[in-house]
Amino acid sequence: MAGNRAGVLAAVLAVVLLRCLTSFAVNVTYDHRALVIDGSRRVLVSGSIHYPRSTPDMWPDLIQKSKDGGLDVIETYVFWDLHETTRNQYDFEGRKDLVKFVKLVGDAGLYVHLRIGPYVCAEWNYGGFPLWLHFIPGIEFRTDNEPFKVEMQRFTAFIVNMMKQEKLYASQGGPIILSQIENEYGNVASSYGPRAKTYINWAAAMATSLDTGVPWIMCQQADAPDPIINTCNGFYCDNFTPNFAKPKMWTENWSGWFSAFGGPVPYRPVEDLAFAVARFYQRNGTFQNYYMYHGGTNFGRSSGGPFVSTSYDYDAPLDEYGLLRQPKYGHLKDLHKAIKLCEEAMVSSDASTTSLGSNLEATIYKKTESGLCSAFLANFGAVSDATVNFNGNSYHLPAWSVSILPDCKNVAFNTAKINSVATISSFVSQSSKADNSEASLSDWSWITEPVGISSDNAFTRVGLVEQINTTADQSDYLWYSLSIDIKGDEPFLEDGSHAVLHVQSLGHALHAFVNGIFSGSGRGNSGNSKVVLDVPINLLPGANKIDLLSLTVGLQNYGGHYDLRGAGVTGPVQLKGSNSSSITDLSSQQWKYQIGLKGEELSLSDGVSSLWTSGSSLPTNQPLIWYKTTFDAPDGDNPLAIDFTGMGKGEAWVNGESIGRYWPAYTASTTGACTNSCNYKGHYDDRKCLKDCGKPSQTFYHVPRSWLKPSGNVLVLFEETGGDPTRTSFATREVVSVCSRISESHPTPIDMWTISSDAQKQAGPTMSLECPHPDQLISSIKFASFGTPHGTCGSYSHGKCSSSNALSILQEACLGSRSCSVGVSINTFGDPCTGVTKSLAVEASCT
Repeated sequence: MAGNRAGVLAAVLAVVLLRCLTSFAVNVTYDHRALVIDGSRRVLVSGSIHYPRSTPDMWPDLIQKSKDGGLDVIETYVFWDLHETTRNQYDFEGRKDLVKFVKLVGDAGLYVHLRIGPYVCAEWNYGGFPLWLHFIPGIEFRTDNEPFKVEMQRFTAFIVNMMKQEKLYASQGGPIILSQIENEYGNVASSYGPRAKTYINWAAAMATSLDTGVPWIMCQQADAPDPIINTCNGFYCDNFTPNFAKPKMWTENWSGWFSAFGGPVPYRPVEDLAFAVARFYQRNGTFQNYYMYHGGTNFGRSSGGPFVSTSYDYDAPLDEYGLLRQPKYGHLKDLHKAIKLCEEAMVSSDASTTSLGSNLEATIYKKTESGLCSAFLANFGAVSDATVNFNGNSYHLPAWSVSILPDCKNVAFNTAKINSVATISSFVSQSSKADNSEASLSDWSWITEPVGISSDNAFTRVGLVEQINTTADQSDYLWYSLSIDIKGDEPFLEDGSHAVLHVQSLGHALHAFVNGIFSGSGRGNSGNSKVVLDVPINLLPGANKIDLLSLTVGLQNYGGHYDLRGAGVTGPVQLKGSNSSSITDLSSQQWKYQIGLKGEELSLSDGVSSLWTSGSSLPTNQPLIWYKTTFDAPDGDNPLAIDFTGMGKGEAWVNGESIGRYWPAYTASTTGACTNSCNYKGHYDDRKCLKDCGKPSQTFYHVPRSWLKPSGNVLVLFEETGGDPTRTSFATREVVSVCSRISESHPTPIDMWTISSDAQKQAGPTMSLECPHPDQLISSIKFASFGTPHGTCGSYSHGKCSSSNALSILQEACLGSRSCSVGVSINTFGDPCTGVTKSLAVEASCT
């Protein structure tokens, strides 16, 4: 026994010693040039991953892929409403386990930027504020208001103390090197008048008093008081200048944009994103963060907006499901390597920039004592390519591009020339793959949601009530119910029974029922949430009932005094004749109200209730139906989604966990500016590059594998407007093609930079393919052309010039291998057309 105790003690001491050796305190400061970590300036690359927008089982893979992609830092907000849904009652379990997330980042050898806020925006419900905050007497958000400041300081201090207790600040040996207080306040400060300045000064003093031992930042806050670092957010920040001789930092480089129900899907070409990053580092920037690096999913009712979709994919380098979005991920990875090759020179001096012509610049960083030199050559014109002379050499610069020369001589990287593979990912239906019906969605049961008032908790009020102040966001839904008597001779009636019901609502959507029968719906959009509904109705002699189901689709998350934006039916509600000559206003009558649905009160989302009905008479395409089915987990480990084709609008739960709101019935306008391709050249904004016009904003909805059991899983849907659940199916997110397109003018791959310059020249441009999974091999070459091929991955075609042996060369080099590389030159393929710069385009499959 004594020997066992000695062994246990030795093991414990070994663990303690290991932790001591790997948890040295780090001193983090800054100067005018950069963050300074343990006395050394650093050039840092960061990416945003929001812990609750994925699941804990996904975190290690997301973090490792971020590290492999060249990130030094992971940035996340802290979501107050998620952790303190009831005042002084905290929850940090599951997806809310902030400490676990931070520790995993640290274990991977990365730093953390903790953006406490506690206002976060983030297209998150109510900007991250808990709704109970709204009801504190005398409170006014985000200004010099004592009730608000008391609560903001209490939560901020709570998070800081939690991090300190776990020794997670760099000053304690942890990974957190930065914290943020407030968020983009400078954008809205004018809405708060002179109290805005006193509030910001208070917030800065409060944050620094918490003694974290690391710097604090404020983004979009030009007047951030010393020692707070003010930082930039936007699509481009190369022209940003910080105050008080602070380092130039970019906290949100928008890698794409969010999607909204009813809108097209935005995307941002990687050539433009890489250009923006390179220009920022070229012009004295030393800390840049991608917002988002992984966007993830707005599970439950967490999306804001209103109308922000459940998917928060954001066109990020890691897609919603955690797969590499190629070539965005790979091209940025190469960019990060090129920047890191310049780091030593960059931190040794300020940038020295000279003009090389119209829209042309050269920037040099030089370490004087050693002669180490790095350069950036930029063509920030959006139209014409250019050839420039620099240090006695000639360089070709495509329009809207930056070349990086780590040795001031050789080009290691150009933002417009992609060496990375490209991939096509798609959703592969599992219904045809299922070996048995247990893995498909069938055998549905149902419960009908009552129309109107059905709860004992209903209440009456004279007049119409605003929804958010009434529901406190306990539910998306609020019933407005009114009983009226009809004699038949009312002036608004036609033929004794026909009228028009006119309803005005602050939003976000509305369904009208008369005498239990659905009459019509209205909905707002992300640009205007208000609803105006005019529907013809039929009224009967005697008692009639009007039931209005008002609903929210995420609460406002941005703008001055955004917390005061209302929702719901605030009127007027009127009965009119068809020509509006006679109007009766119902707004000031005595209405009856019910917060939420009967099914919510009965907790139908867990699927346990004994009220479910089964049989062959499944109601479909009818409003207000709850559906339930059971299923076995589909085979494999590919990311999983449900295809909600055939459904209208509602919410879905898997084993009691909400996968979010679904709304495939809300399609984007066909008159939008969608194009098959988008020119990356020139300034980007969120309306420049759009896709999926005329289609649902979202059809596939993420089901985390960790939420599933091998068998006996329960799926519950609440269908609000009418749909057919038998048309839903599972799909897996899979990479179906791997592509590459490299020209003779491309730089040598960045990974070859460490070899001699002569060897680099001999290697030249190189086409590389690699299967996305370690257990896959290249099984077919779908397309190969060396010459002047057209198109993009998935739609390549031969040009007028094409080598006859390209396909056979690629087949010999790649088939049966996980990866392969082929030199892109006439030495490999022969010369099918002299005097023309040629490209190699390849598409392959992996199995």
